[in-house]
Amino acid sequence: MTLLEDISKSIEEGKIRRTKELVKLAVEGGTNPRTVLSEGLLNGLKAVGKRFDRNSGMVSDMLVSARAINESMEILKPMLLPPNRQSIGRGCIGTVRGDLHDVGKNIVRLMLESRGIEVLDLGVDVPPDAYVRAVTEDGCDLVCCSALLSATVPEMQRVIRALRNAGVRERVIVMVGGLPVTSAYARRIGADIYSADAFEAAEKAEAALLELKRKQEEEEKTDA
Repeated sequence: MTLLEDISKSIEEGKIRRTKELVKLAVEGGTNPRTVLSEGLLNGLKAVGKRFDRNSGMVSDMLVSARAINESMEILKPMLLPPNRQSIGRGCIGTVRGDLHDVGKNIVRLMLESRGIEVLDLGVDVPPDAYVRAVTEDGCDLVCCSALLSATVPEMQRVIRALRNAGVRERVIVMVGGLPVTSAYARRIGADIYSADAFEAAEKAEAALLELKRKQEEEEKTDA
């Protein structure tokens, strides 16, 4: 078993101290921090999430595994966030209403920040109107919705509906993701961005925000 496989297995088993030790060994041995995250921590998270979604896992097991990832992320965070990167935009992120899991959300938030995106973290169990307020009151151009449980995925459509009802849907970028979310579902509800990979999601969000900024600058020139 490789070191990355050991990390994944340790996440599945909820071994917090062991996971942190393995993560330190991996980065000290020269493994790219992004590889440690994607092929180690995230693979373990996927296994735990699938087991939980099939009702074969306990809530306590999920929480311990989540803690193992969150504490391990603190080791990786300084290596993933570039210093003094200029902001390219502002976004909000939250786990949708009815879902209390924050590991996936926290990882995507970190990846967005690594791309120079300011992120307002709305937390977990976030109702649709909270996303609307993040746009209307906090000036967010990017709205990110996360879900780990299949039962909470329909909340994403309600968020988009709330944005539309508030008259702000057309001026924001909506990104959805999480273990039970699919590209087909994202298209069906009218989301702008979907990715099963946190790194790719951040890349897509960066490109979309830069394009939005370009269009806004062109409109300002035209109006002038």
